[in-house]
Amino acid sequence: MDLSTLKQQLQTLAINAADIDRKRGEAIKPLFDERLFSCLARLLTPCVSEAQSLVATLEREQENGRLTAIRANYLCEKLLNQISALQREMATLSVRHKERRFAPKFGTSIGQLYQDLAQHQSWERRLDDMVRDAESKLGQCQTLVEQQQMQKNLLTLEKRLARCSEARQKIEARIAFREKKN
Repeated sequence: MDLSTLKQQLQTLAINAADIDRKRGEAIKPLFDERLFSCLARLLTPCVSEAQSLVATLEREQENGRLTAIRANYLCEKLLNQISALQREMATLSVRHKERRFAPKFGTSIGQLYQDLAQHQSWERRLDDMVRDAESKLGQCQTLVEQQQMQKNLLTLEKRLARCSEARQKIEARIAFREKKN
């Protein structure tokens, strides 16, 4: 049994997995079922390593003459399932990234919440300044068309400010909840 093609394929997967792990970071839950990968990893690299060790087991048992047909069939099937699962995970990366963007941030760290809060406070200050500017420009309008346009602009800015304030308050509530819980 020649496993050089599988080894080469796993080496390519290992390089891609390391790159993806660096960019994406650790997942909240294990990526794969424990029957497929016993390592229950939240990164791809340990899963690729487990598949590589399965190839090593196949080679070792074959060299020692202990590899039965049933065992070889089982190990090969598991290895192929692992490789196809890794390839699917890597192929659907862009879809998963889009899903994560719209998912609630349950695993957000307290530090990240404080950064989000600072960002929202900055946006809120800028929007508040823009609202004041729009209000002062509204008083300076000379025609009815200009006045209507400025009122429309002012209303849009006020709505954005209200949404930003609401988001900031939610972040503050999450921070308070987390700090109280700890």
